[in-house]
Amino acid sequence: MKREEMADLTAFVVVAEERSFTKAAAKLGMSQSALSQIVRRLEASLGLPLLMRTTRSVAPTEAGDRLLQTLAPTLQRLDESLASLSDLRGKPAGSIRITSVEHASMSILAPALAKLLPDYPDLKVEIINDYRLIDIVAERFDAGIRLGEQVDQDMIAVPIGPDFQMAVVGAPSYFDQEGRGAPRTPHDLTDHACINLRLPSSGGIWTWPFGKDGRELKVRAAGPLAFNTITMSREMAIAGLGLAYLPEDFVADHIDQGKLLRVLADWTPPSAGYHLYYPKRRPSDRAFTLVVDALRYRS
Repeated sequence: MKREEMADLTAFVVVAEERSFTKAAAKLGMSQSALSQIVRRLEASLGLPLLMRTTRSVAPTEAGDRLLQTLAPTLQRLDESLASLSDLRGKPAGSIRITSVEHASMSILAPALAKLLPDYPDLKVEIINDYRLIDIVAERFDAGIRLGEQVDQDMIAVPIGPDFQMAVVGAPSYFDQEGRGAPRTPHDLTDHACINLRLPSSGGIWTWPFGKDGRELKVRAAGPLAFNTITMSREMAIAGLGLAYLPEDFVADHIDQGKLLRVLADWTPPSAGYHLYYPKRRPSDRAFTLVVDALRYRS
């Protein structure tokens, strides 16, 4: 195989996986027109259409999907082989892709990487915040970060943080509204505007978990707002638009400053700590081991 043919196949894989010429071009560091020309050249050489293009989306054809299923694992193994060569260098090098959620990225990943990366200039870490429970192998992530209870049993799971407390919060201005007192039990939330988190995997709204004296309860809160990011939920709660159910450490400063008031504290149980997970058969390399060790929780 000629070198340019390998480059064309690699470009096709990126477009097929990203389902977008725009995103693929940015990832590959080239123009969309150049990338489109590469794919057309590959299709012409094979005599088959590989991608279905519309004004809104890009998707593999049957031939394109078969080619993708063949090429993606091969390119991943090649990436792993190249990464393993960094072990021969003085310092680890390579790229690590991690799928995470916003809270874990801000509270755990960012502080740990801020300490680690300055000492390893050849190490690159890409973090994608996404609440979907994705297949990290199929989407070419090295690892994922989720709550311990969400990790599949066929994965290696490394604890990276302790259990943490949740909090239901609202702004003083919200409670000052006429006839709006603080809820005493989760059942009272039916009389309140709640700010929800939408989960991409199911397309549904996250149900708020509560517990007290051995009794567990889940509430499908209703309200005028829903987001896929806890930062927006917090900001809208501060603005007085409703109650939000958020990690306690994420709102602690705002509670201390009086911007938010906590309610139902005796009903909010601790949440299982975050774990970093990855396939049991993942080849080991120094760069990945270094990141795992930096994130590992030590009580």
